[in-house]
Amino acid sequence: MQIHTFPVSDGIETNAYFYIDETSHHGFLIDPAAEPEKLLQIIKDNNWIIEKMLITHGHFDHIGAVETLHKQLNIPYFIHENGKEYLTNSAFNLSSYFGDSISLNQAEFLKENDFVSLETDPHVKLKVIHTPGHTQDSVLFYDEQNALAFVGDTIFKASIGRTDFPGGNSQQLKNSIETKVFNLPDETILYSGHSDPTTIMAEKKNFKFFF
Repeated sequence: MQIHTFPVSDGIETNAYFYIDETSHHGFLIDPAAEPEKLLQIIKDNNWIIEKMLITHGHFDHIGAVETLHKQLNIPYFIHENGKEYLTNSAFNLSSYFGDSISLNQAEFLKENDFVSLETDPHVKLKVIHTPGHTQDSVLFYDEQNALAFVGDTIFKASIGRTDFPGGNSQQLKNSIETKVFNLPDETILYSGHSDPTTIMAEKKNFKFFF
């Protein structure tokens, strides 16, 4: 599997991740945040076939390109079951604060410990780990075989997610990091929404500064 990171922006720069099987060129797009035409051109230029879009949480800066890609590529998008209100309520997804009104109503919903797999190779799969705190629908998409996780805004390199938005809760975030994130092997690489990659081991050393 190959990870390709493309920062995109609609006011806030966010990492969009393509997780691609180099053999079949099939894969996932994680957090299609903005600039759909740019993302579509990247897919075309690389001859990738994106089977599914995966959303780590429903803030506007992680879902801004979803609708266009859903329509043009005819592919589904997935979010945790607590994400319905974020996708359909512009105050919860924060788009209303930036003069927009994002509302998405065709999501497929995931639960804790679900797996999302490639149709072309079911052995390629990501486990859903629910990590509320930044939002109530925040998840990690964890690949145990390759020791990596896409973590959205739950945790960053030398930082953690904000909890002052609708649905945020600092005690929940602390608990999610301590009991869910830090329960992964120390060598696990973390790919976040707004920072360079880091590891579980590195962030265990930083964590004491945040609470």
